[in-house]
Amino acid sequence: MRSQHLAIYDMDKTITRTPTWTPFLAFAMRRRARWRLALLPWAAIAGLAYVAKVIDRAKLKQTTQKWLLGGSIAADHVATLTNAFADHVVATGVLDQARARIAADKAAGYRLVMATASYAFYARAIAERLGFDDVIATESEHDPAGALTPHIAGENVYGPAKLRAVETWMAKAGLARADCRIRFYSDHVSDAPVLEWSDEPFAVNAHGPLKALARAKGWPILDWRK
Repeated sequence: MRSQHLAIYDMDKTITRTPTWTPFLAFAMRRRARWRLALLPWAAIAGLAYVAKVIDRAKLKQTTQKWLLGGSIAADHVATLTNAFADHVVATGVLDQARARIAADKAAGYRLVMATASYAFYARAIAERLGFDDVIATESEHDPAGALTPHIAGENVYGPAKLRAVETWMAKAGLARADCRIRFYSDHVSDAPVLEWSDEPFAVNAHGPLKALARAKGWPILDWRK
């Protein structure tokens, strides 16, 4: 079987200048219900609970979505919000060198895959605009009417869960690991499982712990912020 070439990218702070979840919440609140901005201190409390390890990242994301965006959002409203947000991110928040690398991988025949812990409902819109072929992200539950709820469907695609999600996606896509050449780009040490598993791991815009790990492993260190 012909080898498949995959270029898998993390999104937040790898492709984008900043994380995207808090900016999405602020963007959506300004368009959906400005009065919810008054609840930001409660979201900060949830953040402190996460730092104190009282709650995990999945609970933090679900809690902040419920408090700041409400219990559910109609599907058509979600589409309007996510399309507008994706337009904003792609216009102002994507690193130029990330764009160049994505284009180079595509030109070299790589299948472009975004693998992010961010929510799929807006990550897909961003990925589509950047020319990605596939998206692996944290999925959300929907109510019987199709409205978006704050509840995560399955796992929060973070840390070891990201590798499991990538492997699940590959199995569904009919891609055997032995038949694939995989490069993976990430800024954060939480992605160490996928970096270790890939054939070509790249530490991009790396924070201290990932930079130290990359040096110890001999992985290339790239800085797309310059």
